[in-house]
Amino acid sequence: MPASNVKQLCEVSREKLKFTIEKLESFLNEYTLPQLVADQQDEETVSFYKGYLADLRHLLVFSEVAYEKLGVTLRRAHFDADFAERALYEVYHNSVNAFFYPKNECYSEDGRYAYTGQDAIRFRKKPVRAARDIILDITKAFEELRDELGYYESDYLTQRKMQSQK
Repeated sequence: MPASNVKQLCEVSREKLKFTIEKLESFLNEYTLPQLVADQQDEETVSFYKGYLADLRHLLVFSEVAYEKLGVTLRRAHFDADFAERALYEVYHNSVNAFFYPKNECYSEDGRYAYTGQDAIRFRKKPVRAARDIILDITKAFEELRDELGYYESDYLTQRKMQSQK
């Protein structure tokens, strides 16, 4: 991929990550486990929200690391396309995958709804409105990142393997 395209992709990806980081930080700074489980103190609800918050914290960390790497890439005097492609691969591999495949599986994407105009995200347990809204707010950014960076999940690795065999 030409360096100019890679650089533009880095800029766009960084902006999308900035948006999601701001949303996640705001949510995690505002809500605590006791607030989310408020009037539903059963074990299943508490377990759901513990996993949910853990997944959001992981997603935030992955996104912040990727955001910083992209920033380093873009601030360099000489744009290093190889370093940038590696950073984009990590955005896809870590951040995008952390969003769509959360460890605790509190929510998941149901592809059957992707083209119907309905929300494709389905929660394992019905969350409070704020917990639902944060995921739905950042879904579009991660869908766009997944579409734009899908190349880096397969072709990038294949390209690197072929280069190492030479």
